[in-house]
Amino acid sequence: METGNLISKTVQFVRDTLKNAEGGHDWWHIHRVWTNAKLIAQTEEASLLIVELAALLHDIADSKFHNGDEEIGPLTAGNFLQSMHVDTATIEHVQQIIRHMSFKSSFDKQTFYTPELAIVQDADRLDAIGAIGIARAFNYGGFKGREIYNPETEPNLNMSKEEYKNSPAPSINHFYEKLLLLKDKMNTPTGRKLAEQRHQFMEAYLQQFYLECKP
Repeated sequence: METGNLISKTVQFVRDTLKNAEGGHDWWHIHRVWTNAKLIAQTEEASLLIVELAALLHDIADSKFHNGDEEIGPLTAGNFLQSMHVDTATIEHVQQIIRHMSFKSSFDKQTFYTPELAIVQDADRLDAIGAIGIARAFNYGGFKGREIYNPETEPNLNMSKEEYKNSPAPSINHFYEKLLLLKDKMNTPTGRKLAEQRHQFMEAYLQQFYLECKP
């Protein structure tokens, strides 16, 4: 299948599949990650096709919305790509990126790394920080019925993977347990550059937040 046609069919599949998704993991999240991935790929040596497919399909069945099943995403992506007659090597590469790109995967020993993973992971992490990241954090916290802030609940900076996946902590804690850590986890020079201003915005936001929380 011609590349442009494959990408357009993938876009339509993702839009249809995620039409009722939680607002932080909907089509517009995918679109932003896809856009940033293409931007970062301009300064990296990588397969643009694999970057685009992985960016578009990375949250097609996020485990946190499927009872923690970490294989449903790669499986769903693989089934779609097989239906599009994509070659096996490309399918397996995209599936491996989906398996290894999330923050929770960083709790495990890294066993897979490619330039394409680095690019898509950076693009996804960019969407978790800055103004968009703040909005997504509170939207997901509300979706899960979590408190916004509770000064009696300290952030846990030494969580296991299972503790991270199942944490009911207030949304503000998520800044310390994940969002503020992402700037230093970026893989590419472009990713690091783009993350810097977003990180500073989050720090400024937290200063204002705590100022408004004072009695």
